[in-house]
Amino acid sequence: MDRSTRRRLAVVGTVVLLLLPPLYVDAFWLQTGLFAMAAVVAAIGLGLLAGTAGQLSLGHAFFLAVGAYGYTWFAASPSGTGDRALSGLGLPPVLALVAAVVLAGLAGALFSPISGRLRSMYLGVATLALVFIGQHVLVNAHGVTGGFNGRSVPPMELFGFSFADADDGLVILGVPFGGLERLWYFGLVLTAAAWLAARNLVRGRPGRAMGALRDSEVAAAVMGVPAARFRAAAFTVSSMYAGAGGALLALAYQRIVPDTFGLVLSMDFLAMLVIGGLGSVGGAVAGAVFVTVLPHLLTHFADQLPLVVAPGSPEPGLASVDAARFLYGAALVLTLLFLPGGLVSLAQRRPALSRIRRAWRATVRRTPPHGPESSAGETADGNTLKEHTS
Repeated sequence: MDRSTRRRLAVVGTVVLLLLPPLYVDAFWLQTGLFAMAAVVAAIGLGLLAGTAGQLSLGHAFFLAVGAYGYTWFAASPSGTGDRALSGLGLPPVLALVAAVVLAGLAGALFSPISGRLRSMYLGVATLALVFIGQHVLVNAHGVTGGFNGRSVPPMELFGFSFADADDGLVILGVPFGGLERLWYFGLVLTAAAWLAARNLVRGRPGRAMGALRDSEVAAAVMGVPAARFRAAAFTVSSMYAGAGGALLALAYQRIVPDTFGLVLSMDFLAMLVIGGLGSVGGAVAGAVFVTVLPHLLTHFADQLPLVVAPGSPEPGLASVDAARFLYGAALVLTLLFLPGGLVSLAQRRPALSRIRRAWRATVRRTPPHGPESSAGETADGNTLKEHTS
């Protein structure tokens, strides 16, 4: 079986496994998977910016907030009166999702004159201001965001089919499909589309140009790559990915509040890239799943783990969220020490190790059993000792 066939079988097997959870797992794991999908979409965007284009951003949470609140505002209808009045356009949810992604891209494009001229740490400090500005706007723009209390997220609908709890009696293989089961498949489609688009972008001419710009700006300029324009384009595309991830995150939460999109979220996304591996779409996926799922696992199994307690528990111990941060903080340190290429480098090392083992075995087979001489009376060139002495 050749390598391409094995790869196709692995892809088919992965797709089949991802289609099965709504039929077998409960709501907790489905919602955890949806959080992971939203993180994967947004992490792919940050990976394109940081890993492919070599730009650092600490404001990724701001663009997730633009996508989440943008979708909510575009899809929601006006409600409430007086100080509690909430505005909205009441667009169809699919159009609201597209508009939210475009809005996040526009926000990134407005910042692109800065992102096109700054590099590395300087861009990171500049984008840090976006998070604080975003928090101020989210808390004070009550008519759009709902203020501190946030606002409910309208469910996704497509051609009259609702991806939320509905009384339509939908049952598949004896399993009643509620909102999480339906939203699972919508999240899979969105994640697959984001992954395929990023993969094609990295392998195409724009990806090669951004990679050249990351490796050497002087060499890229010699090859005719306009540095400022490609940096601005990378930032805009990354913002659109963050907007799509934020919209999916809002659909999974069903209610969003400003505290969700703080500086901690931006740092989490940087941890995803470092743990998963910079410059790789697969690395962004692996890191996003690791960092997102770990806190939920610790929360779910808090009563079975030593020194870890569930949130709000009166018992002394380490809160599950804090324990998760300690663990993937330790994972960050270990990754930097022993796996500089991230988790994805483990998969890349396997073929190399296989080639080394095959080469070693071939060398052992060709080497005579007694070193330079194959026997006591025969030299390495096959002549007997008697012929040499005569």
